This record gives sequence, structure tokens and C-alpha cells, in this order.
Amino acid sequence: MSGINDWIDNEVKTNDVVLFMKGTPAFPQCGFSGQVVQILDYVGVEYKGINVLSSDELRQGIKGYSDWPTIPQLYVKGEFVGGCDIVREMFQAEELKDFLAEKGVALAPAAA
Repeated sequence: MSGINDWIDNEVKTNDVVLFMKGTPAFPQCGFSGQVVQILDYVGVEYKGINVLSSDELRQGIKGYSDWPTIPQLYVKGEFVGGCDIVREMFQAEELKDFLAEKGVALAPAAA
């Protein structure tokens, strides 16, 4: 692996939930990244957002790492889940919370 692949691999394997996105969770810089942030925040999962716009090497590297051409990209417990469409479909089908629970990812209690 190249240096960037090693770095990505480490991030994916040492964080339970990682979102490679354009911008940050506090300030998404594309609509698709923003949608995934909203979904993850809504289900109450803690995650690490990594801004691919900070480095062209990272932006290209994550596409090669996953063999997935678009950003954002969500990883859970080292496993590539997918991009915005897949995360949104899982959320709408009420499968996302179950998937996270099956992976052993803690969710915040629902707001009353």
C-alpha cells in the first residue's frame, strides 16, 4: 500500500464509524455529504468525519481504496457501507439502525 492507503486503512480500522466526506460534519461542502451527516446525526451514532477536500491525494486515494468512484463514503467497523444513496436507502427502509446495532455500534438514546 502507498502512504495514503496506509493512512486510510488505519482510519477505517481504528474508528467504529468513519465518513469520508466533502467538508466537515459541522460544515458539509456538498449536498450528498450533508445528507449523510443529517442521517448519522438523526440516528445518534458517533462518527469521525474526514474532509477529503483537505488533500487531493486523500480525495483520489479514498476512491482507489474502496474502488467506489464517489464521495461521501461510509465505513462501519472497517467495512465499506456505501455512499449517499445507499445510506439514504438503508435509513428510509429503517435498516440503518439495525445494521449499526448488529455491528456493535452504540447509538445515542432517542430524544423524548
